[in-house]
Amino acid sequence: MAFRRRRRDSEIDPFTDLLFNALLAFFLFFVIALAMLNPRAKAGDVPAKAEVMITVSWPDGSPNDIDTWLEDPGGALLWFRQRDVGLMHLDRDDRGARNDSIVVNGREVVNPLNQEVVTLRGLAAGEYVLNVHYYDSRDGKPMDVTVSVIKVNPRAQIVFHETMRLPEKGAERTAARFTIDPRGGIGGINTLPKRLVKSQ
Repeated sequence: MAFRRRRRDSEIDPFTDLLFNALLAFFLFFVIALAMLNPRAKAGDVPAKAEVMITVSWPDGSPNDIDTWLEDPGGALLWFRQRDVGLMHLDRDDRGARNDSIVVNGREVVNPLNQEVVTLRGLAAGEYVLNVHYYDSRDGKPMDVTVSVIKVNPRAQIVFHETMRLPEKGAERTAARFTIDPRGGIGGINTLPKRLVKSQ
């Protein structure tokens, strides 16, 4: 009788074996599902949201307000009161020192960067006119403004980069005129003046 008990204690119960295997299978399915829900991020894989990016910047910390104006081939005009026109988008209207600070947990955080960014989310063939305007001056000084036009796709390519001086409040200057051809190439860059600023 003692011999039978020892033999029965050492035998593997088929039901326990089946239950253990089912539990193992559920655990593996859970791990696979978890891995599929949270895919690993690919380093440096940032989808492009624009075809062309235009930056207009002036000295950091300056209290003065420089505005960007852009006319597309159809005559539509982008400026701070029309920030989304057709394929053109003014991502930020920088007003110098006026909108460079926020309060976080009772402390003021200041960003001294002065820069406006315009993106073209698609390419319409024809000529674009890019102007800069010295909208407001708090210190009465001339402003050096740097303008860049960058073609983003299929790779970043600077097609225009220049620094120009705006002598006083109210000054407007054509920074660049450029043409986008039907295949998306950019050329015909010149600075032939064209007034875009409307009376406000």
